Amino acid sequence: MELNGKVVVVTGGTRGVGAGIARSFVDAGAEVVVCARRPPEVPLPATRFAQVDVRDADAVGHFLDGLPRLDVLVNNAGGAPYRLLADNRPERHVRVLELNLLAPLTVSLAAYEHLKRSRGSIVMIGSVSGGRPSPGAAAYGAAKAGLENLARSMAVEWAPDIRVNTLVVGMVDTERSSLYYGDEEGIAAVSRTVPLGRLADPSDVGAAAVFLASDAAAYISGASLLVHGGGERPAFLDATNATTVGNPRQGDVR
Repeated sequence: MELNGKVVVVTGGTRGVGAGIARSFVDAGAEVVVCARRPPEVPLPATRFAQVDVRDADAVGHFLDGLPRLDVLVNNAGGAPYRLLADNRPERHVRVLELNLLAPLTVSLAAYEHLKRSRGSIVMIGSVSGGRPSPGAAAYGAAKAGLENLARSMAVEWAPDIRVNTLVVGMVDTERSSLYYGDEEGIAAVSRTVPLGRLADPSDVGAAAVFLASDAAAYISGASLLVHGGGERPAFLDATNATTVGNPRQGDVR
């Protein structure tokens, strides 16, 4: 899965998951450019930084036009605060949709000619929130659901020149984990809900992104790859007192 000499752009690549993705592409031999609204607090070795608001189509176009080539685009920029639907004005939810759905579309369109020339690929960073109810993050979940559909449509429209895939990411342990899961005890408790027994490391997401961008995934397009440690244990398994659950010899579980 070496990407020697390939030029990769990672949006929102200055911290957290984005920084992990950027580091993974550097380790694979790629030339990596990260873009975000603010410079990284901790410099990322062997990367270049461009200050770009991915919601600004003109700024995105100017940035990408300045690149000599582009082989891989990772649409990672996104996120949302905890925001109950009825407690906030519609425009606040719209901004979440703009960042998590419209911005990846904007960047992908601006990158189209570059990627067509290089027969490159796009990796969308989706979320498990797009496939389940997301109370407190409903607009975010809706945007991520739309992002998967957008990627599948792009994969058909832009084939065979550009491959487009989505990483559907679960809970990740980053420098901001305490904002979502609490202290170390809280993070440990949340980790126990994951079948693999831990939160993802940003490098786990990065490795999956490198795979989808590499020749090892040359026949993969329009796919959604789950990076969630096995998902979430079904709540009914902990709530039931039936003795037959999980034992097909004693009953039929559906």
